[in-house]
Amino acid sequence: MAVNLLGNSDIDARIILNVGGTRFETLKSTLKKLPATRLSKLTEQLSYYDPILNEYFFDRHPGVFSQVLNYYRTGKLHYPLNVCGPLFEDELSYWGLQREDVEPCCWMTYTKHRSTAETLLILDSLELDTVRSSQQEVIKKFGWDDNFDYVQGHLPKYKKLMMIIWQIFEEPRSSTIAKVITVISIFFILVSILSFVLQTLSMFRITDIDFVTVYINKTSTDRTPTLSRQHVHPSFDVVEWICNTWFIFEIMTRFIVSPNKKVFCKSTLNIIDFLATFWFYFTWALTKLNVNDNEALDLLSTIRIMRLFKLFNHHPGLKVIITSMSYSSSVLWLLIFFILIAVAIFASLIYYAERMTTKHPEENMFGSIPDALWFNIITMSTIGYGDLYPKTMLGMLIGAVATVAGVLIIDLPMPIIVESFANFYTHLRARSKLPKTRRKVGIAESTTTKRTPITAMDNGQNLKLLGQSAKTSMFTNKTMVNNNIMSSVA
Repeated sequence: MAVNLLGNSDIDARIILNVGGTRFETLKSTLKKLPATRLSKLTEQLSYYDPILNEYFFDRHPGVFSQVLNYYRTGKLHYPLNVCGPLFEDELSYWGLQREDVEPCCWMTYTKHRSTAETLLILDSLELDTVRSSQQEVIKKFGWDDNFDYVQGHLPKYKKLMMIIWQIFEEPRSSTIAKVITVISIFFILVSILSFVLQTLSMFRITDIDFVTVYINKTSTDRTPTLSRQHVHPSFDVVEWICNTWFIFEIMTRFIVSPNKKVFCKSTLNIIDFLATFWFYFTWALTKLNVNDNEALDLLSTIRIMRLFKLFNHHPGLKVIITSMSYSSSVLWLLIFFILIAVAIFASLIYYAERMTTKHPEENMFGSIPDALWFNIITMSTIGYGDLYPKTMLGMLIGAVATVAGVLIIDLPMPIIVESFANFYTHLRARSKLPKTRRKVGIAESTTTKRTPITAMDNGQNLKLLGQSAKTSMFTNKTMVNNNIMSSVA
């Protein structure tokens, strides 16, 4: 039986808690205020109870525990400013408390740490700082970690070749060959887009002139030139063939060595790349069939401009911009919703205001509400082309109010979007300065053994030892109580 040298064991008895080397003293009745928690179930039979020192030892964070103990005393849980959010959550989970118990005054500080954790998870999913995956990571992506050949230590050569080619095309900074392939891919993308732009210049287009025979009289005729459709210079066709040959080679190679074909086919950038390449061969086939005299085909060929989005894979900052926009999508949709409402309201007002107050109806520049919608869009966005404008005093007043409303509606949510981007970009720069390899802390094996008091007193030596132990324990507890009293008075 344990020796209790401090006296009674009723509900109001004092209890000593040693947390991380810091000793706390409270009443048992205080710990019973929050049932179904770790501290409310303390018994002397637990492994972390020391019967000699008459205390419970927990190898946890003492700073967080001071707030936990105050929660038992006052019923209010406050967030300590000197600890990180995940650490605070782990401590709450250990003591059996819920994060929803945090007081409203500390909730903003607490959620700031949670948003930081979410930001880090998003950046991890983007793999922005991954230079070269290890062989084990690549094998895991291919799903070969449970493969019998891999377990035996020898993979087939074709699988090793697939891994090497996949890293060359999907990890641009993994090797010198990967960097060369990346430069070649970017070069062909830029050349293809530049070719598409230069084709629209008249100096690079060839005009086909047809002649129509005109009968002047019964004995003489004349040929009158007529302008037919223009064609691009043949050299641009050569450039397009070279570029698209590379594109088809690249996308087919990446598809063959892809570890997950479904994910590859669902990728937006891969879909754009495939459509742009397919459309080139499709229009070429129509040209051979002489059915390419459709301007809609030229319009759809602009999809090749979308290949610029492939550059996002080669620059982390571009990925962060897209990610921050996606993260703030709810704010952007709310902004668009309010702009549409305001545009519709002010368009109706200015249309009828101009219609009612204009003396000469032919001077009214707003022939319909769609014209007024266009005017309000360019006005509220502070662009102001000047192609449409009100001429009456009432219309000018409505236009001025629409301008101010547009500035307020657009500018107020912008700090939220800017803060989101700044948050992602700041963490991205901080991650770039972290060491590539960090020391890993292993899990320590528990060697704690429960200390038991002396219960056998079969001779004078044991009795002497018991007396010395009791004297030392009483002196220690007395000193601790005096220190607590002095600290309370101070």
